[in-house]
Amino acid sequence: MALRSLTGCAAPAKLNLFLHVTGRRADGYHLLQSVFQLIDHGDTLDFQLRDDGQVVRTSDLPGVPAERDLVVRALRILQAAFAQRHGRLPPGIEVNVLKRLPMGGGLGGGSSDAATALMAANHLWQGGFSSEELMALGLPLGADIPFFLFGRNAFVEGVGEQMQAVETPDVCYLVIEPGVEVPTAAIFSTPELTRSTKAVRITDFSRHLETEKCLQGYGRNDLQAVATKLFPPVAEAVEWLSEYGDARMTGSGACVFCAFADEAAALAVLGRVPPRWRAWTARSLRRHPLQTQLQVGGVIE
Repeated sequence: MALRSLTGCAAPAKLNLFLHVTGRRADGYHLLQSVFQLIDHGDTLDFQLRDDGQVVRTSDLPGVPAERDLVVRALRILQAAFAQRHGRLPPGIEVNVLKRLPMGGGLGGGSSDAATALMAANHLWQGGFSSEELMALGLPLGADIPFFLFGRNAFVEGVGEQMQAVETPDVCYLVIEPGVEVPTAAIFSTPELTRSTKAVRITDFSRHLETEKCLQGYGRNDLQAVATKLFPPVAEAVEWLSEYGDARMTGSGACVFCAFADEAAALAVLGRVPPRWRAWTARSLRRHPLQTQLQVGGVIE
């Protein structure tokens, strides 16, 4: 009997281990290079099929009406693609989103939620769409969505759509939420943003890991200088965490992270984080947990 629900579907966060802006296209989009790292901390989504053909979000997300929610928009795009392929509409679907990731944190929360929705609905609807087809459907909604559908840590180029799988160390991260929401558009539109960092190769990153046996010191986040100037709490978090290692901002901000060799070391620093900030630890992941489970035919409890 076909499944009618999936619960506890993971939508993991990502960290940008470095983020270089190497240029700008004629259409205004920035050209980037980065390594995206999946971590075992994120949002959780539940899905239930409906008989009325509607896409319904049952959870309340302050400041994000359903019509603007990437999850709802992604499901409607997949619904239309399903109808075009199969000549009929799929069942309706309702989704509940348990948010743990802050908005404007640089962790890819909304994009990860949308990617999980595409994977889960494709499974429940038995849509038959490949990961590559889902990536193409998700890209117009957000440049990070294809990465989460790719499902592996990746060396990312272009506007975020060019990906190569890359091996990264098994480490523990400490992440600080400085308590501000950083709008991506504001960072990329700032005239002071560096847009001419020399391009690197995936082998440069891999060779650094082989030599250093860690993530310390490779590259930088070109968006960090702008974000820390515009948002002092981000600068304060970077300065504080830098006492314990190579702290840097992820994405366009606001969250700040540092890698530690093991969980004990990360927890020791977590205990010292000033109470004005929310902070947590997370392990690195090698694959997207939901993608792995669906590929092997597992049923999510």
